[in-house]
Amino acid sequence: MPEGVLVLAATPIGDPADAPPRLARELAGVDVIAAEDTRRLRRLADALEVSLPPSVVSYHEHNEASRTPELVARVARGERVVLVTDAGMPSVSDPGYRLVTACVDKGLRVTCVPGPSAVLMALAVSGLPVDRFCFEGFLPRKAGERSRRLAALVDEPRTMVFFEAPHRLAEMLSALASAFGDDRSAAVCRELTKTYEEVRRGPLADLAEWAVDGARGEITVVVAGAPAVRHTAADLLPEVLARVADGERLKDVCADVSSSTGVSKKALYDAALAAR
Repeated sequence: MPEGVLVLAATPIGDPADAPPRLARELAGVDVIAAEDTRRLRRLADALEVSLPPSVVSYHEHNEASRTPELVARVARGERVVLVTDAGMPSVSDPGYRLVTACVDKGLRVTCVPGPSAVLMALAVSGLPVDRFCFEGFLPRKAGERSRRLAALVDEPRTMVFFEAPHRLAEMLSALASAFGDDRSAAVCRELTKTYEEVRRGPLADLAEWAVDGARGEITVVVAGAPAVRHTAADLLPEVLARVADGERLKDVCADVSSSTGVSKKALYDAALAAR
């Protein structure tokens, strides 16, 4: 029996011309395609001049739980199952994670067709540091949950990438400004690869004010990480002395504080001795 495989196929985030040649081959030559929106899939197939297989099923947030066992069973029988979402890579803020983990749990093969990524494209054009970044997806809709999530990210040093719906963009940017500061640099990337592509860069407060008038299309927001906090031995001296007063050895405290802050052990040690 042939080996079955689940193929996560990335689809264009806007311009169909961005589809890799392999995507057309996969769509035309598989046993079944599971699509977040079968109508969008058929429009993409028309643009790529691809004839879809007879078996095309829907796979979205409302039927993931019920349809996953069926698709896993087809992979287990040796079929090639392709999963596509409306745009980008399945399972990244889109349906797919449940199906991937179910296949992995059964030891079934999972691979992917790489393609356009709103996350990476937004990072590339944002003008913000890209050497280290984290993807946070959509923030919680409820204000309290959103505030708690942002509070946990206040000291995040890496560039952060978020998705947001256009009708919630102004509220989201205001929340970011409140949590991270009005002057934190950011970029709002809208309609990437499409006709009306737009990238707005500036401080969060300015972007929040701009967004009040409304924005359309798919939105990706890139936010600079927290600036590095530079400590001196004098800044850290109260902590060192307090821990020594509690019974810890001065050398051990200096080594620990140096490891977490980057301030030299000798500078901390000398400052503590001078303070005595």
